[in-house]
Amino acid sequence: MKLSATVIIIISIFIPLAISALYLAPKIDLDPKYTSFLPTLNAIVNGSTTIILILAFLAIRKGNRKLHMRLMMSALILSIVFLISYLTYHSSTEETKFGGEGAIRYIYYFILLTHILLAGIIVPLVLLTLNRALTEKFNKHRKIARITLPIWLYVTTTGVLVYLLISPYYS
Repeated sequence: MKLSATVIIIISIFIPLAISALYLAPKIDLDPKYTSFLPTLNAIVNGSTTIILILAFLAIRKGNRKLHMRLMMSALILSIVFLISYLTYHSSTEETKFGGEGAIRYIYYFILLTHILLAGIIVPLVLLTLNRALTEKFNKHRKIARITLPIWLYVTTTGVLVYLLISPYYS
């Protein structure tokens, strides 16, 4: 199975556009009892993805390609679950304002900004890395995975941090 460059480009453009549209479009009227748990779920999914990515790295370092592949597919599936949950929550809920003051405010916005920027970059990197694995171009896969993994780990880890910092301000 191969992901074409066109598919990778379309997905890589569509996801950031869909997320951006959430902040401009009117909110869908969903009962908060069905959505209020989603930020916590997102943090759990991000944290789980972080752990799975680390385990996948350790598996490939030990030469266990089959376990590595299963773990990476699990990380990809969790990232898709996260995206669906994130889109659902933000399509129906107004943005939560961060209420911290002083140094923590600057720290929060630095983490948030870098998280957002790298979350946009990680999509094509993951898809390209996956494509190189699926087409068994393992030398090229390994080269790009050395870039993809740390960025993906940063995005999933800072996703949890953003949640922990903003969760006191959820209504």
